[in-house]
Amino acid sequence: MPESFVSTNRSEIAPFVGKHIIYTYENGWQYEVYIKNERTIDYRVHGGLVGGRWVKDQDVHIVRLADGVVKISWSEPTGTCVSVAYNFLENRAHGATFFPRWIELEPGKIVGYQNDKIELMRWHRDAGPAYPTLVIDEFAAITFVEDCGRDDENVIACAPEALPPGYTLRRNVGPTGREPVEP
Repeated sequence: MPESFVSTNRSEIAPFVGKHIIYTYENGWQYEVYIKNERTIDYRVHGGLVGGRWVKDQDVHIVRLADGVVKISWSEPTGTCVSVAYNFLENRAHGATFFPRWIELEPGKIVGYQNDKIELMRWHRDAGPAYPTLVIDEFAAITFVEDCGRDDENVIACAPEALPPGYTLRRNVGPTGREPVEP
């Protein structure tokens, strides 16, 4: 782990590694994240400005903030910066995403599987414009959580549109996002 990530303590974040979650922001945007290991996540965007986007092996910085609370932050090749805190005790999240201007103007350019077009993403980022930055700062309800173990390449392995109907409607957390669903 690079020295710049000295706040990441592997033993403190171990309970979060392998978590697969689906959550929906107050603005209706829906995301899915798999904490693959201490340094990477895979994710899909199911709705919102860049719905249809999906990424594997995104390098991230993960820290434990408190019991049941983890924060994941990263910078994408698009120039987008993201920081999301997940509170598994209350099934809530809070995310702050900083989109460069070029994405706000033409979000479709980053939709799809990012890993196949990293150089294109960097080219768009460098071409800009970068400013003014669009800041999305929202709370979200976590509605689905499961433990999938570490480094499972099958958790997020296809585009959002290739998933079965109702995939993101699965719930094992109550409707407010704060109480578990009874089995």
